[in-house]
Order: sequence, then structure tokens, then C-alpha cells
Amino acid sequence: MQDIVVYDDGVVAVDSGYGDRSRLAAVHLVVDNGRVAVIDTATNASLPHILAVLARLNIPPEAVDWVILTHLHLDHAGGAGSMMCALPRAQLVAHPLGRRYLVEPTLLWERSVELYGAERTFRFYGCLIPVDGSRIVDAWDGQELSLGERTLRLLAAPGHSRDHIVVWDEVAQAFFTGDAFGVSYRELDADGREFIFPSTSPHQFEPDDMLATIERMLAFCPQAMYLSRFGRVREVARLGVDLYRLIHAHIAVAQAARGEGVARHVDILSGLEQLVREECVRQQWGLGEEAALELLRLDLAFNAQGLGMWLDDCQRSQSAVAA
Repeated sequence: MQDIVVYDDGVVAVDSGYGDRSRLAAVHLVVDNGRVAVIDTATNASLPHILAVLARLNIPPEAVDWVILTHLHLDHAGGAGSMMCALPRAQLVAHPLGRRYLVEPTLLWERSVELYGAERTFRFYGCLIPVDGSRIVDAWDGQELSLGERTLRLLAAPGHSRDHIVVWDEVAQAFFTGDAFGVSYRELDADGREFIFPSTSPHQFEPDDMLATIERMLAFCPQAMYLSRFGRVREVARLGVDLYRLIHAHIAVAQAARGEGVARHVDILSGLEQLVREECVRQQWGLGEEAALELLRLDLAFNAQGLGMWLDDCQRSQSAVAA
């Protein structure tokens, strides 16, 4: 089954089919004594595949108790409405800031069109379906959800976005991190050594919050992290050090950028591409610099866009203080 990865702790990573290559974005299933939690939904187009995987694993839709959204970006939550229609007993768990966007997804659609344009938004995400508000559970920091004989604990995890949460699995001794612990693609592993790269995509990147979230997760001494992009990584302490370093490097690139608007975006993107070249040498990626840049092309574009928005927010805050 090339489209799924079955781990040894009741966790399954499902290739959501999002994007232009395989194993770009995962939907995770947590299975315990016949009960299931789905972590993130990806997009509407992902639903038939996820339901087919459940069927192959002999899991009926009625066995899904929880659908947990790590955050409201559409590559993680765009399929929430359609998935809830297909899972009759499930409750949808999301940060309280996300509730109104789930009940009335027009707001989320309009924000995505502002960022990415109408054509791309429709092509990748389709029409968003509202969720019945009575089926939404507002996540709070420290909240515990029962699943079979295990406990899933929710933690607020701002930095990538203000509505981000992560999920601590007591049995797996691991976090489901969404984008809070960056991205890691197996194509960039070097001799089995895992790779990590920050995700600073728009529009609520806050470096101090992101660093604090990572520090909080590392304090649990997790045995693994399950990343939306993509799947399990286990060299958590080393990857945490790399992530700290690369977040600070992203900040430095943004602060050194010149110009405004498109010119500044191009300057930030160029700086991030140089960062990837340096990381290719540091990590001894066998893929080569140009192939690595192509693999990370979308991530770099989104990271540059998010960094630009962060700079704009910083400038607005400084202007407000000066006034």
C-alpha cells in the first residue's frame, strides 16, 4: 500500500493526494480498540481516498469518534465539511478561533482567494461545505479526548497560525504537529538521517510564538513527531535544534530583504533558496541542490509570502507605537 504508512503504535499516515506529487501532505489516523481519530482532513478531493483507506483497514465510518483539525489552512481543513457528512458519529475538534469559519466557510474561502487567487483556490480546494455547529467541539489548552483506551491531549500551538493546536498521544509518546514542527520529506533524508525545514506560510507567522511552541513540545521528550508534511520523524532532539537554527535564519533573511511588494518578495525568496543550498551541503543531501529547490518550491514560495506579511505586521506595530 504505497498510499499509506502503517506505524507500530496504532497510527496510520494516509497520503491525502494533495499537491503535485505523492507524500506531500498526510492525513493521520489513530486507531485504538476499534475507535478512530482522524487528524486533519486535507481537501474535499481527499475524502474518497480516505474513506477507501478506512474500508481497506476494515474500519466503518461509524467507528470514527473524532476529526481533529490542527489549524484552519485549507490544505489541512478544506475537507472538513465533506468529511463530517461522511462520518455520522464523529465530532469535529478545532481551535475556537476556527469555529465561525467552519460554520460559515465563505469567510475562509475569501481569505484564501486574497492570498492565492480564485483560480488556484478553486482548483486545489473546490467548494467548501459548512459544518453543523452542534458537531463542533472547541479545543482548549490541556483538553483530553478519550479514544479507545488511550488519551489524546490538545495543546495550543501558535506560531504557524493563531488557531493552531497539536495533539499529544500518550500511547505513542508522540505529537501530531500539523505544521508547528515544520516539514520533513523523505526524499531529503540523507543515509536515513531525517530532515526538517520551518513552515512560515501566511498569514499569521509569529517567530517568538513558534519557537515557544517547539520548546513546549520538546519538554515532553517525545519519541516521535507526526508531521502533516510528511509522516513520522524520530530524531526529535536533533531536529529541534535544526528547526531553531533555521527559524532564526528565516528571520534574518526577511530582515535583510530590500524594497517593497514584489521586489521584496523576490529578495526574500532568493535568500531562502540560498538557505536551501547551504542546507544541502550541511546535510549532505544526495538529491542535489536544484532537485532540492524544486522539491521545496511551494514551501519556499509560501514561506517567503508569510515572512513578508510578518514584516508588514512588524512595521504596522512600530508605526502604531510611534503614533
